[in-house]
Amino acid sequence: MSDDATSAPVPLELMQGNLDMISGVIPWGRRLGFRMTKVEKGHVWGLQPWKDRLVGDPDTGVIHGGVLTAFLDNLCGTAASSTMERARFVATLDLRIDYMRPADPRRDILGEAECYHVTRSICFTRAWAYHETRDKVIATAAGAFAITKPRLPSTMGGQDDA
Repeated sequence: MSDDATSAPVPLELMQGNLDMISGVIPWGRRLGFRMTKVEKGHVWGLQPWKDRLVGDPDTGVIHGGVLTAFLDNLCGTAASSTMERARFVATLDLRIDYMRPADPRRDILGEAECYHVTRSICFTRAWAYHETRDKVIATAAGAFAITKPRLPSTMGGQDDA
């Protein structure tokens, strides 16, 4: 196969039309149950449903902080990938999470992330987790993501690779 095949354009519309696949391609992402709800170039929105098995403190019913970390990391990575002109993965180099307050018990969490700067090899992102609006944020994230070499869609795996 030619090198051109590994760098074929992947329009943003392809990502927009496959949000469920994007959310479910990573086994731990499927297990946590989060999903992408909207994607634009450099910006993505998502939902982390509350589930009893994701509770960090049974006395409060609040979702575990590690779930928020995974959710925000995935949103940031997807926002970074959405800036690419060609099919590229990104890998987390650095991710800082600041927890502002606990999530409300037994409530789904909304999130959004943006990729605000891209160099030849690194994407820089920020993200927010909240309930109704970002006015009362639960956690924020700032991340740096390495841009990987182009890959053919056939090498990207699927839901049966768990």
